[in-house]
Amino acid sequence: MKAWPSSSTNKLDEESLRRAVATAVSLARNQPENPDLLPMLRSQKYQKVSRSFASTAGTTPQDRAKSVTRVCRIAGKAKQTAAGIFATGESQTLMANSRGLSAHYEQTRSEFSVTILEDKSSGWAKCNSPDVRNIDPEELAENASRTCANSREPRELAAGHYTTILPPSAVLDLVGFLFYDFAGTAMYDKRSCLTGRMGKKILGDNITIWDDVYHPLQSGAPYDGEGLPRQRVKLVDRGVPTNLVYSRATAKKMKAKPTGHGFSLPNEYGEAPMNLVFAGGDSSIDEMIRTTERGILVTRLWYIREVDPYEKILTGMTRDGTFLVENGRIAGGIRNFRFNQSAIEMLAKVEMLGPAVRAAGEESFEMVVPPMKVRDFHFSEVTKF
Repeated sequence: MKAWPSSSTNKLDEESLRRAVATAVSLARNQPENPDLLPMLRSQKYQKVSRSFASTAGTTPQDRAKSVTRVCRIAGKAKQTAAGIFATGESQTLMANSRGLSAHYEQTRSEFSVTILEDKSSGWAKCNSPDVRNIDPEELAENASRTCANSREPRELAAGHYTTILPPSAVLDLVGFLFYDFAGTAMYDKRSCLTGRMGKKILGDNITIWDDVYHPLQSGAPYDGEGLPRQRVKLVDRGVPTNLVYSRATAKKMKAKPTGHGFSLPNEYGEAPMNLVFAGGDSSIDEMIRTTERGILVTRLWYIREVDPYEKILTGMTRDGTFLVENGRIAGGIRNFRFNQSAIEMLAKVEMLGPAVRAAGEESFEMVVPPMKVRDFHFSEVTKF
């Protein structure tokens, strides 16, 4: 079997498409044999998902401009400055081969993000959805404006370990660094932080994680980069890592069954779960605050980098509204912190969970996660703002 060469074009006229195909054929004829390459798939059956909405596809630049105007008025009324984005669009993919495979997927997308600024304080909110009707720009702007106002004149608090309340956007940006650790390729290469930990209880009883492209709050095609139907896979069961995801090639090497999580070939990564869904709880963020004697409430995290890939120690900073919680209430804004925290340890110390929602952040892809109240979260130093 030859290697799997590729050719791409951004021109869709017949001549350009023929030229792209001819280039791929020429590359294939000049590649050495690859004994590990699997045959192309034949026709597959896919579970139907509906993620294309006329409401989003029909949104015009004028519609978005009207919403942005109202957002700017909210900021102007409070003598604040607003910055952000409001984008909508639609896409479709078609996958076919000479052995009968044919897969087609359409999806719309909308995203709104706003940052509200005032002197030395700021607030932030973000949301995205295939259906633009799920986004309320004015409500998001009001929340960001209120966060900005409440964090005025932040005091400085000593670094240390604190009970910390993380909204879904902050949770997403932290746990998103775990996604590739559930890939069969990462485990095969011993690059996964789960190496030697599969089947062992390393997280809290309240942590259960699925990869589920069919979840109503998720998005994405029901097939992977090779055209294999995606499966719903339980990755963590009550704190115990139980399963990995596999492309066809990785599954063959590891004597496992493919799960429909492979990337388009050729690629060096193999596969990954791209539709993470965390089981949630019943606690609201207000309840988390009321039950906290002394702790930190975060709005979001940014500039996150991995320090230790095997212990999943992450570093980054808080941003756009960080607050001290005392005696069950918000006691005022504080200067931002840098944190150094193991995501594994964090998920072993979750005291309360809220309902899981579709969250959007800046450091990771969208997923369905709950807000969390975590004990002993490590803030290592105070920043200058």
